[in-house]
Amino acid sequence: MDMITFEKHDTGVAVVTLNRPDVLNSMNPQLLDEVRTAIRQTRDDADIGALVVTGAGRGFCAGADLTAGFTPPASATIGDGVAHSMEIGFNPMIRELAELPKPVVCAVNGMTAGGGVGLALAGDIVFAARSASFVQVFGPKLALVPDCGVTYFMPRLIGQARTRALAMSGDKLSAEQAADWGLIWACVDDDKLMDEALAYAEKLAAGPTEAFGDIKQVLDVTFDNDLNAQLDLEKETQRKRGNHPNFTEGVSAFMEKRAPNFSR
Repeated sequence: MDMITFEKHDTGVAVVTLNRPDVLNSMNPQLLDEVRTAIRQTRDDADIGALVVTGAGRGFCAGADLTAGFTPPASATIGDGVAHSMEIGFNPMIRELAELPKPVVCAVNGMTAGGGVGLALAGDIVFAARSASFVQVFGPKLALVPDCGVTYFMPRLIGQARTRALAMSGDKLSAEQAADWGLIWACVDDDKLMDEALAYAEKLAAGPTEAFGDIKQVLDVTFDNDLNAQLDLEKETQRKRGNHPNFTEGVSAFMEKRAPNFSR
């Protein structure tokens, strides 16, 4: 049985739906492998300009499936087994999604917990249904630290103070509060979630895909660079972008007062 569905729309948008609704789309080895396959398909298909990630049923993702039985190396400790599952499954999926050189829109339907929060935040633009919530169960429930990139994404989005409190308390963060704090792009009514996410993805898919990939790259390193390094990176990226036909088309469209017709 497939753990996800993968749909390619004629609008240039692909949709990955986590499809284990009976366990709130918790992640097991097969699901991780299928998501990674879908990411690669999206990356390599020139007809796809944006990816939407969502979940089936009443939740986006409850994190890792603790009953999944990730096979640890021989003679490994329990901790070795946990680290091994991260090394071969969870971390590669998060890296590949975050590094996808195309826009990623996450549509969070219902509860998302643990590593599911990291999966959502690995997207570029996150919409959440009004009934959705985000909860960090690692520390208070499992005596673990947040993973799947949560300790990377969340402090950069909402700061250390809020991240520490959420990680240690396990308190639920509502979709409305998440939007107010800047953790996500927008909180929308439940019945409008997919319409809003798809419309946004379609707008991005009609744009200059390679330029969006470069936007992701320059923003990814902004907190690691000082001002001079970031200015130099902007300069070199603009050199690259300025030599692309899409820049010429954009200028022509601006001068002619028409919508640009970008290529991917």
